[in-house]
Amino acid sequence: MFKFDFCLPTVGKTVPAGPEWFHEIKYDGYRLRLERDGDRVRLITKGGYDWTKRYPWIVENALKNRQKRFVIDGEAIVRGVDGYSDFNALHSGKQNAEVEMLAFDILVLGDDDLRKLPLSMRKTNLQRLLERRPEGIFVSDYERGEIGPDLFRKVCDFGFEGLVSKRADRPYRGGRSPHWIKVKNRTHPAMNRVMNALQ
Repeated sequence: MFKFDFCLPTVGKTVPAGPEWFHEIKYDGYRLRLERDGDRVRLITKGGYDWTKRYPWIVENALKNRQKRFVIDGEAIVRGVDGYSDFNALHSGKQNAEVEMLAFDILVLGDDDLRKLPLSMRKTNLQRLLERRPEGIFVSDYERGEIGPDLFRKVCDFGFEGLVSKRADRPYRGGRSPHWIKVKNRTHPAMNRVMNALQ
């Protein structure tokens, strides 16, 4: 169907604070690309695996959209009882029927390749595509500008994984990007998983 490489954030130590940055909360989930072309839908992982059959609720809602052709970049999550993402529930595979997609970027809409557009315009297109589809696939919230460092402190207070800051004026390019900066909450359980994997 489509051949795209994921845009990957660069790990940083400080959150940028300029007006040209968008800031998104990093939820604890699996990175996914949702591809729809007519009646075909695929869910592709960052590692290149096809997980279409694993998450039926995402697929079902992608097919309900009136737009027949699009590619979305996002994250697969399971909501816990508190409404936030629950990685253990996602990882267990026992709640695959409840997995949703948190959409944060759009690469294709109809016959248009949107990757050359600035992120701000891609966000507008994504919002329009999903505005009447609140179930299964939803748009990630973001904040803009100097609020970044303050937002990161709140993110840590609430126990989220971290923050990804993205340049609003840049195109989408596959591979490691200096225009996407991920700053991790050092106290989040995901850090323990990384350290355990390295031992």
